[in-house]
Amino acid sequence: MGRLTGGDPSLLRRINSAVVLHALRDAQTPSLTELVQSTGLSRPTVEGVIEGLTESGLVVEAPADPQDARKQGRPARRFRFHAEAGHVLGVEVGAHEVRAVLSDLSGRMVGSHAHEVAEKASADDRLERIRGTVAELLRRAGVARSTLWAVGVGSPGIIQADGVVRLSTALPGWTGLALGERLRRSFRCPVLVENDANLAAVAEHWKGAATGTDDVVFVLAGLSPGAGALIGGRLHRGFMGAAGEIGALHLLGREATPEHLLSTTGEPLHPLDEPAVARVFALAKEGDAQAREALDRFLRRLVHDVAALVLAIDPELVVVGGWAAGLDGVLEPLREQLARHILLPPKVTLSALGQEAVATGALRLALDHVEEQLFAVARTSFPLR
Repeated sequence: MGRLTGGDPSLLRRINSAVVLHALRDAQTPSLTELVQSTGLSRPTVEGVIEGLTESGLVVEAPADPQDARKQGRPARRFRFHAEAGHVLGVEVGAHEVRAVLSDLSGRMVGSHAHEVAEKASADDRLERIRGTVAELLRRAGVARSTLWAVGVGSPGIIQADGVVRLSTALPGWTGLALGERLRRSFRCPVLVENDANLAAVAEHWKGAATGTDDVVFVLAGLSPGAGALIGGRLHRGFMGAAGEIGALHLLGREATPEHLLSTTGEPLHPLDEPAVARVFALAKEGDAQAREALDRFLRRLVHDVAALVLAIDPELVVVGGWAAGLDGVLEPLREQLARHILLPPKVTLSALGQEAVATGALRLALDHVEEQLFAVARTSFPLR
């Protein structure tokens, strides 16, 4: 990058800081000379930026390279991005569990913790369980709450850009909840909220089954499935944030509600009763006729729902997660049925992240926010709480 001149001096400093931070993150422990070469900035500019970033805690001096010691003269000073200067959180809010993962500013995992929550818990009780789960995670990791720079949260339902839950049928009292605002009061840092299936898609693309694949559909399987989609490597939310709500397709006149699909008794299953669903799958595997019939109904509906999204987006890969990811017998029938309905069917695989997928995607959401602040146009005064 060539040297920049003119314009707003404060903006120029921020741009220069972003350039140097990029170089520091991409290299291991570069010297000043190497930073000058990689950024195209003048040596005095790089020295000034390094001084400011060191004062803010974003850069620290690294140990001298042993190879430098063999050369004549004084060893070169080396520096590194101080990823431990702050932390980010990813939180999944589920019907039965709250799960949180913690990382430093480079995305290196520091710890994780999960805690059960009652399915019928009120919104206030569920929020308190989130706070308690995070507090326990921070305590175990030895990390101060004041070092949190951003929190990402994954929730079922349609989520507005401002963190308000527009609609959620899975969690009591969740529809209309200003989730982002409520949690910002507790964490006192930016809180970003996104649909759980969307975040699972982001996570699989980041470090899961979809690494290196930019056109992906993630299916959060269940009696009423949801999906998230990446198109060209970017999350597709839709105009109102409702893209991927394939669980609503039964409202178009399908023959059975989701609750009846896996029932072996004629009585509908509760949509959130995962143990009951697992029992049906287990019985089907053992050869029980009623369970196999119920499983066939479930797979036909799942194929119908997934095929609608696949035909619209034409992804390279479909990743299946949720509780179905741990149940044998789902993947191959899904592949076979999709091949019957789609001319050029995508590859189909199970989630590589399992129960950590949503929380990991929420962590990536928080990291993206921090990196936008630091690396797009870095603010040397970015608050180190």
